[in-house]
Amino acid sequence: MAEPRRNTEDGRHGAHREVHQDEARLWAELVATARRSVADGLVVGTSGNVSARIGDLVLVTPSGVPYDRLTPADITGVDLTGRRVLGTLVPTSELPMHLAVYRTTDARAIVHTHAVHATAVSTLVPELPLVHYMAAALGGPVRVAPYATYGTDELAEHMLRALAGRSGCLLQNHGTITYGATLDQAYDRTAQLEWMCRLWLTASSLPGRTPTLLTETQLAEVGQRLKGYGQQG
Repeated sequence: MAEPRRNTEDGRHGAHREVHQDEARLWAELVATARRSVADGLVVGTSGNVSARIGDLVLVTPSGVPYDRLTPADITGVDLTGRRVLGTLVPTSELPMHLAVYRTTDARAIVHTHAVHATAVSTLVPELPLVHYMAAALGGPVRVAPYATYGTDELAEHMLRALAGRSGCLLQNHGTITYGATLDQAYDRTAQLEWMCRLWLTASSLPGRTPTLLTETQLAEVGQRLKGYGQQG
């Protein structure tokens, strides 16, 4: 593993402790996930961010660095208080949201995007209408967290309230945030949320027609079925 690169623009010394093999592997997965979000059109440029937790260390994408330029030497890590303990690059400005999720849930990975359809929905309703049963995979109806300036504790507090009992929410006039036990799970939840938002916007756009919505009871039934979904054992 190469030594973390010094960020000369930031003017501060970062942490240069040895990077462990598991951390290096997780960093590679994190960077691949961040690049996937760009390829899939969920973010533009350096918008959005990705993180993953390993023990008390949170690996997170750095601020203002295009994902296609990230290398193993750019590994960026903080502890659960936000203190930088690994690497020299400044962590994402959305770090308060990531840390709030890790402190209050069992999350091991988080994906935050500025996905177009999800952001559009966040400006229209306080909760994504139940247009599809995959809302159950996020814990229930997806709420919209009220707007607050990015990177603030206020935004993190709004987000936590919207996430209560959920693994994802919309951020008003901002985007999405989802979490999971793995980077793949967190990313899949983000993609599902964006798809549901696109579906609702499409169905709602027909003049004189109103989309049929599911009931809470129907969604609860799906939630039970999803517990046994996929390959078991």
